[in-house]
Amino acid sequence: MTTLQSVPALGTHPASGSLPSRAETREQLSKATYDLLVIGGGILGISTAWHAAQSGLRVALVDAGDFAGATSSASSKLLHGGLRYLQTGAVRLVAENHFERRAVSRQVAPHLANPLTFYLPVYKGGPHGAAKLGAGVFAYSALSAFGDGVGHVISPARARRDVPELRTDNLRAVAVYGDDQMNDARMALMTVRAAVEAGATVLNHAAVTGLRFTRGRVTGADLRDSADGTEFGVDARLVLNATGPWVDHLRKMEDPDAAPSIRLSKGAHLVLKRTRPWKAALATPIDKYRITFALPWEDMLLLGTTDEEYEGDPADVAVTEKDTAQILDEAAFSVRDQQLSRDLITYSFAGLRVLPGGPGSTSKAKRETVVTEGRGGMLSVAGGKWTTFRHIGRTVMNKLAALPGRPLGDDMEPMARLPRKLPLPGIANPQAVAHRLMIDGGTPGPQMAADTARHLATHYGSLSFDIARLANENPALAERVHPDAPEIWAQVVYARDHEWAETADDVLRRRTTLTIRGLATDGIRARVEGLLAERD
Repeated sequence: MTTLQSVPALGTHPASGSLPSRAETREQLSKATYDLLVIGGGILGISTAWHAAQSGLRVALVDAGDFAGATSSASSKLLHGGLRYLQTGAVRLVAENHFERRAVSRQVAPHLANPLTFYLPVYKGGPHGAAKLGAGVFAYSALSAFGDGVGHVISPARARRDVPELRTDNLRAVAVYGDDQMNDARMALMTVRAAVEAGATVLNHAAVTGLRFTRGRVTGADLRDSADGTEFGVDARLVLNATGPWVDHLRKMEDPDAAPSIRLSKGAHLVLKRTRPWKAALATPIDKYRITFALPWEDMLLLGTTDEEYEGDPADVAVTEKDTAQILDEAAFSVRDQQLSRDLITYSFAGLRVLPGGPGSTSKAKRETVVTEGRGGMLSVAGGKWTTFRHIGRTVMNKLAALPGRPLGDDMEPMARLPRKLPLPGIANPQAVAHRLMIDGGTPGPQMAADTARHLATHYGSLSFDIARLANENPALAERVHPDAPEIWAQVVYARDHEWAETADDVLRRRTTLTIRGLATDGIRARVEGLLAERD
């Protein structure tokens, strides 16, 4: 009879080797001539680089800061169809958004997205009645083929059981619908990883100092590595400007006379500790066009957002006292006061929506993607929304394939021939991964805590096993970074060696949730910086 023993059972595939050094990446970028240089490491540029690499092109992706370091990690963290678009009759747009939302959350990245039930409270004297919202959520669910259930209306008492801080004074009814939620920074990083696995070369913290021209055409860029000041260049047959709020700044490098092409809208959010668990989110109509959200997210509560035109330097965007007061005041329509204490705020952030130039209120503007070609042949892409990031990448690639003279069209596989729903790295059932981590993840040491296992599974998928191996090999890395957060020190080492983390902010704000939780203390920051300095 054999005796069953407790042995590590996280699979036999070893963790992949560390990333090349920055010097090695700079040398690679400098020596090759790329088919496509993507400038801008927000989700729009990342998605385009991913699809371009899939199509067989030689692709380079650079960003002046971190990947998803600006707007792409300052969203409402939603994958959604866009309920408010039904008011404008944009039925086809909502259906397309639902298709992309469900593709990402069910097939492309089920390990990074999770379904979220939304409650639309109907108050006496509010901008919409129960009948209208009931019909609206039914139509909304129909446009997603009822894949998230049938939109319906429930009683205030039923809603209060799921959202204990729901304000019930003058509450007439609650409409119900379904969408999805994500950690936007983690989703973006996994898409960067997918681009690299498809053959792209990437470098963050590398700022463009000038464009390269050949006979009047843009054929590359000069850059400076922010880490050590090294200057280098990248040559490319075609350059794509995907710099988001900075798109017109780069266009002026190409053509000093280029007219403004975009306008910016600031969206601010607050993150608060939750007083009690929530089983659903609140989407409260403020007026005919605007909705304010109260979202259970990462064991916290996310409130927002604002929508106002922004004309300052994109680098200076920040949450003001006016923003904070507005968000709390609007949340108070449906959230009880005890949940809205300023003492519960752990973090605030603001991002800039990129909208097509033109008149009218930013709150009514369409979130469409615009691709333009400049005098020097540089393509600039701006706009769009997180939910449709894959669609935007395909749209840009179709535009590249159809350019006059087909500079890249003959060297790339058409988008129609590529897998339509190629999964992101780490795809797995997160519940199954969490179970395996708790069963095997502590071997030979103590069992992994349930909240840490769930956190790893829903932020890394099957790549969690590589982090568990690091913790198994070095017990110090199995310790929590902070007692009140699920993250462990192995994630910091993993971010350094496998996720392009260069600074403490890269780790604490975007690879983990410590900054957003208000837990990035000076001591933790110093230890993170020490681990980053130990890079091979």
